Amino acid sequence: MEFTHLNSAGQAYMVDVTAKQPTVRVAQAVGKVICSPQVMQALRDGTVPKGDVLAVARISAISAAKKVPELLPLAHTIGVHGVSVDLSLEEDHVAICATVRTADRTGVEMEALTAVTVGALAIIDMVKGVDRSALMTDCKIIYKAGGCSGEWHRDQD
Repeated sequence: MEFTHLNSAGQAYMVDVTAKQPTVRVAQAVGKVICSPQVMQALRDGTVPKGDVLAVARISAISAAKKVPELLPLAHTIGVHGVSVDLSLEEDHVAICATVRTADRTGVEMEALTAVTVGALAIIDMVKGVDRSALMTDCKIIYKAGGCSGEWHRDQD
């Protein structure tokens, strides 16, 4: 197996994508924040003491997708041209789905994962005073398209 972020001496470096042609790319990631029944009810009722949890999580996720190169030192600075974040209240968790789009030289998988995880962190931050046991889980890429590797779907778990 060859690691693209290691040079021949085994040192980390940023892959040069200069010669690659920009293409339309998309990645979708999902995750969950498992919460207590009390918090799930407060989310449904809109009575979490810190305010509108889902609005804060959505904005946090969108903002995070645009900051990936600041967080991951080998990630390329690319144009994040679209980010959508869907949040839904399930029985025992908040489901998060982030879709990130670009027309650039490299993919947006890290941007989608970062959106989901930071959105999850925002939820935990907003509810931790009520539920210290809130748990971020199952963050993963479920779809990507574009570039030379084409389209990929995660098999159903």
